[in-house]
Amino acid sequence: MSLMPIICLFAAVLQTAPMPAAEPRTERVAIDTDKGRFVVAVEVERAPVTAANFLKYVDQKRLDGITFYRTVKAGEKFGFVQFGVQNDPKRALPPIKHEPTTQTGVRHVNGAISVARFEPGSARGDFTISVGDQPSLDADPTKPGDNLGYAAFGRVVEGMDVIHSILDTPTKPGGHFPGQMIAQPIKVMRAARLK
Repeated sequence: MSLMPIICLFAAVLQTAPMPAAEPRTERVAIDTDKGRFVVAVEVERAPVTAANFLKYVDQKRLDGITFYRTVKAGEKFGFVQFGVQNDPKRALPPIKHEPTTQTGVRHVNGAISVARFEPGSARGDFTISVGDQPSLDADPTKPGDNLGYAAFGRVVEGMDVIHSILDTPTKPGGHFPGQMIAQPIKVMRAARLK
């Protein structure tokens, strides 16, 4: 029995089988803090504007020496932590165009990193990391008013235990967000792309 028909059939199947879709390109950034290191996969393909903004802060060393200053703990391993330049004019870059999750497909799942903002188009250099899935932060065009959500642009892929530790950090009663400001802010020593 000849193997030629089987080989031809196998070759035909290989030619017609769909190729698996390539994963969207990401850049990995390691962030070293007082509490340890975590690594973020930044979605440079799916959220190009917001990712490029974050990487500018990293590459220009604008995040080195800043702090995690806010934690909102709504439940056990649920809430968010916030860090950034806090509008320091020496560190803040110009605001960027808003990229809603409906455009990028990058959702606020557990470990998602997004850029903090007031109105759309006001985001600069303050970032939020979700602890637990938080679809309420995604854009929802069915809602009234400002329904564009926050611009997620990546996810923590290593060191989520460090984020949990920051979430559990004691807060102080006063401040801009009473009960949410970290009593002893956690310092970011260094943020850098991984090769």
